[in-house]
Amino acid sequence: MPHTHFVSLSEAAALIPDRATVAVNASSGLLCPDTLLRAVGERFAQSGHPQNLTTVHPIAAGDMYGIDGIDHIARPGLLARVIAGSFPSGPSSMESPEIWRMIHENEVEAYNIPSGLIFHQLREAAARRPGVLTQVGIDTFLDPRRQGGRMNERTSAEIVQVVEFDGQEWLYLRSLHPDVALIRATTADEWGNLSFEREGAFLGAYDVALAAHNSNGIVIAQVERRVAAGSLPAQSVRVPSVLVDAVVVVPDAKQTTQTDYDPTISGEVRAPSNSFELAEWSLQKVIARRAAMELQVGEAVNLGFGISALVPRILLEEGLDGAVTWVIEQGAVGGMPLLGFQFGCAANTQAIIASPDQFSYFQGGGFDRSLLSFMQIDRAGNINVSKLAARPHVTAGVGGFVDITANARNIVISGTFTAAGARLEVRAGRLRIEREGKVRKFVNEVEHVTFSGRRARQTGQNVIAVTERCVLRLDANGWTVTEIAPGANLEQDVLAQCEFPLAVAPDLREMERRLFVPEPMRLRLQGSD
Repeated sequence: MPHTHFVSLSEAAALIPDRATVAVNASSGLLCPDTLLRAVGERFAQSGHPQNLTTVHPIAAGDMYGIDGIDHIARPGLLARVIAGSFPSGPSSMESPEIWRMIHENEVEAYNIPSGLIFHQLREAAARRPGVLTQVGIDTFLDPRRQGGRMNERTSAEIVQVVEFDGQEWLYLRSLHPDVALIRATTADEWGNLSFEREGAFLGAYDVALAAHNSNGIVIAQVERRVAAGSLPAQSVRVPSVLVDAVVVVPDAKQTTQTDYDPTISGEVRAPSNSFELAEWSLQKVIARRAAMELQVGEAVNLGFGISALVPRILLEEGLDGAVTWVIEQGAVGGMPLLGFQFGCAANTQAIIASPDQFSYFQGGGFDRSLLSFMQIDRAGNINVSKLAARPHVTAGVGGFVDITANARNIVISGTFTAAGARLEVRAGRLRIEREGKVRKFVNEVEHVTFSGRRARQTGQNVIAVTERCVLRLDANGWTVTEIAPGANLEQDVLAQCEFPLAVAPDLREMERRLFVPEPMRLRLQGSD
């Protein structure tokens, strides 16, 4: 008979022993067993246990403001080490999430590992294989010849190795063997089978649970409801009872960060296209419009957080919704990717697949194009999206960026040319820079190499950078300015605001003026009739 037990939150928290490795399946607030994590923190406050946990968070350890997730257990004595794809982040005007304070003050060992690789480390553990052999992450911050994924001085152990196999250089990451898996689902039947019908993703729920179970650990699930044994259709069960040890019932959990249940997110109904908000007029919209011009009809296009997330709304406004298929790391295929707190979810999806499978798709370069954002770019073509020393809690870490870009054929990165205090506006289709930003984003050397320009040139990747004042292309000799905004001065507004020399294309042209007016731009994608 199935061995699953239904327990209280306090009983579930008491199942976690001291010094355990605990894997948590969540992406910010999406599918986060948040109430269960809060119970673990409360148990520690009352009893001093569990102590010295290592936690593993394949995608995101908490939401972007530290409201949910890891901050419930980010306490000295409770948390000893964290391995995560990304961490909570938020505006500098808000109080820093507690986990960032602990990292910054060396109170916890912390590693930032690409999300897809963490999922695959767990899969390898489930199959009792030694680890992941990959070229994803070579010459980035993950490479032990750089930081090896370590985030502070306290973190000393090497968890990534460079090895040679079959005449090639690889990174080797050992399997991760959890003692406990914390997962969330919608429904548990009395046997302990789990279904996810009201969720916006599956993430790696099965993989996290299987890794813990096959490592002789335990699996604890938080669900919204309990139903009679045998009442779940077999094909709807994503985690079977044979993997589940304990279940806690927590009604009315948020579907994702700061979001109550929305059936369009879980794919149960479809929303009318005109119900989605369009992007407001801004310089970010100008950048997103120019990025959209790189798309071709019929492409499968990955989408990242930031300015790039506006591109689907650009296509919607231009009557091109559905012209490309969006694929995001949390597992959505198609539909309309959502913004803000809901990023990582999509409405009107064609399919929702498990994140580890989506990451295999990305790592193998099976998609056509990726639209991402940047914080820093350097003369070698390296890109930083993962860490800024001056603003540590505002940067979230790598997420799936390294997994996605390692073998992507076409990459469009978007961002403003400078940061901190810039004042720019558009008048009559022309850009006017009234005050320059205090922080340069095109620097001699990035603080954190999230993307290797050297590798990109070796593998022939097509990389362009889109900003509000110019477009640049990465070529054999570095960055070349290929387009400039109407009203911008090449010498003063572009070349002088970069810490290293930029090449200028002999056929330098003006960015199209239709980008710089509020009205729809009558966009036609490449490959359209």
